[in-house]
Parts: sequence; C-alpha cells; structure tokens
Amino acid sequence: MIRINLLPVREERRKADLRQFGVVLGAVFVGSLLIVGLYHIKLLSDVREARASVAATQQEIDRFKPQLAQLEEYRTTKAEIEKKLEVIERLDASRSGPVRVFDELAIHAPARLWLTKLEAREGKIRIDGMSLDNELVALFMTALNESPYFDNVELRETAAKELSGYKLNEFTLTATLVTPTDAKKTTAGGAAAPAGAAG
Repeated sequence: MIRINLLPVREERRKADLRQFGVVLGAVFVGSLLIVGLYHIKLLSDVREARASVAATQQEIDRFKPQLAQLEEYRTTKAEIEKKLEVIERLDASRSGPVRVFDELAIHAPARLWLTKLEAREGKIRIDGMSLDNELVALFMTALNESPYFDNVELRETAAKELSGYKLNEFTLTATLVTPTDAKKTTAGGAAAPAGAAG
C-alpha cells in the first residue's frame, strides 16, 4: 500500500494563503495611507485658501479703515450739530413765545371785547376780560381753540357787571400754552379784528 504524505502540500497552501493575505493587507494599508494623505493634502489646501481669504479681507478692512473713521467722525459731528440746532430752536421758541401769544390774543379777540388781565404760569394762562355779551366770549374761545398756541380753552367764570352805565359781561378763561411744532393749525383771522390792549 502506497502512503502519500500530504503535510508538505498543506503547509505550502497555508503559506500561500498567508502570503496572499499579507499582500491584500498591505494593499489595504497602502490604499488607506494614500486616502489619508490625499485628504490631508486637501485640508492643507483648504487651510491655505482660508488664510488667503482672511488676509485679503483684512487688507480690505485696513484699506477702508480711514473712510470708516471719517464716517464715524461725520456721524458724531452731525449729532452734535443736531443737538445744537435743537437747543437753538428751543431758545428761539421760548424767546418769541410770549410775543406770539400776545399777537394771537390781539388777532383773535373780537371787537367789543376787552382783555383786562393775563397771568401765565407753568404752561397755563388765565385771561380776564369784559365783553358786551356772552356770544363774543364764545367766539373768542372758538378762535383761541383754533390757534396753534392755545389748547384746552375753558370758560371758568362769567358775571354781569355794570360799568359807566353800560351792562357788561365779565369773564375768566383758562388755556394751555402750546409751542407749535408744525404749521398744521392755521390762525383764523376772518371775523377777528384787533381788540383793545390788555390792561
């Protein structure tokens, strides 16, 4: 009987399998290294591009810095000028306010109505006067309400009074003084005529 020893063949096959596995493993390892290397190269390229973009942006910022500083200076100057103009406008309004109030009273007081006393305090004004009848007082109140310098005109008191043989109507009005900010309300001067000066 012939006996064949198969151990050397199996050993050779096992070695061949190991060599093939080693080759595959080496190829996978080399391939992985190539992929990692390529990805690393791409990352380096992206970083270089990002740095170049940042540098270009910084150059643009540096280039426009003088203009930005100048613009900020203009804004500050403009704000200061606007504040000064506002103060001037307030001073002008407070300076010309009393003159305009007297002018409005003279314009809107109808004939046969006389003002005897004026008191102004804390944005309020009290007007004392006399007229021939109540209708003239009502006309005067309506005219003042239409004026941009008066608001909330109210009749506080009225009483009949005889003076030098004439029956007169004594009255007291109150109103809020207003500094007009626009020209929406116009003074009505149709039926009004300058009255006698306040006493």
